[in-house]
Amino acid sequence: MELILGLIAGAVGGNVASGLKKGVSLGWPVNSLAGVFGGVLGLLILTKLGAGGGDAGAIIATLAAGGLGGGAGIIVIGMIMNPSLK
Repeated sequence: MELILGLIAGAVGGNVASGLKKGVSLGWPVNSLAGVFGGVLGLLILTKLGAGGGDAGAIIATLAAGGLGGGAGIIVIGMIMNPSLK
């Protein structure tokens, strides 16, 4: 369940971040995939820190890690694809 929430939050985070940061948008499919990738990385980091479980705090942390990871993922990929944004 945490993985599914993290994937969804990552996709949403990637699309939101691409809308907020001008020039990093690569179209909604690529934004979503980059967000999913970043969301998975965010979940991996969260898991390594020892967070998890099924309580409300863990679910909120999963959504936050997925969303922030997804946002970071699209910004990094957008900067790689468009070096003038650095």
